[in-house]
Amino acid sequence: MRKGQLTRERIIAEAAPIFNTQGFAGSSMQDVMAATGLEKGGLYRHFSSKEELAVEAFRYARSSAVRLRTEKLDRTHGALEQLRSIIGRFVEAPSAIQGGCPLMNTAIDSDDGNPVLRALACEAFADWRERLCAVLREGLASGEIRKKTEPRRIANTIIATLEGALMLSRLEGSKAPLEDAQTSLEELLEAIARKQFKTH
Repeated sequence: MRKGQLTRERIIAEAAPIFNTQGFAGSSMQDVMAATGLEKGGLYRHFSSKEELAVEAFRYARSSAVRLRTEKLDRTHGALEQLRSIIGRFVEAPSAIQGGCPLMNTAIDSDDGNPVLRALACEAFADWRERLCAVLREGLASGEIRKKTEPRRIANTIIATLEGALMLSRLEGSKAPLEDAQTSLEELLEAIARKQFKTH
């Protein structure tokens, strides 16, 4: 990999926690310059604007979050165990980037401000939902999950429960909301499991 590409990737990695913690409006290129040790010209050699850098920083943060939640999942024990693992990882390690979940932060930060970041946040949530739906469809196909289960509804419930619990957890400075969410989602998984497949 060329030196210029390495520098670009380092800038993105250094910028990701800045944007994730401070938001787009609250972050400046000066903040990134301070974190990277680069001069203004060095920074703008790789990124034409703050928005371009923010977009790449979000993509980096999103990729880190996906790896944290889904990498090397054990697929040998069925769909329900995969879902339990995804939920457990979120509860135990809700973010790979300083500042919390980049999807939630970007969605809230860009809701009324930056349409480009808002579109990326929407895309990221849709991708997460589809990943969950794919696991649920596996469970339906194998007979592990009850036939009338609607994957999209369950996936949305899992995402909304975890993200809401994370927000409460950060506000309260306590892990209890995340642990409560995990317990409630376990009950949901038990409810959609066919009786002969229930493992807990």
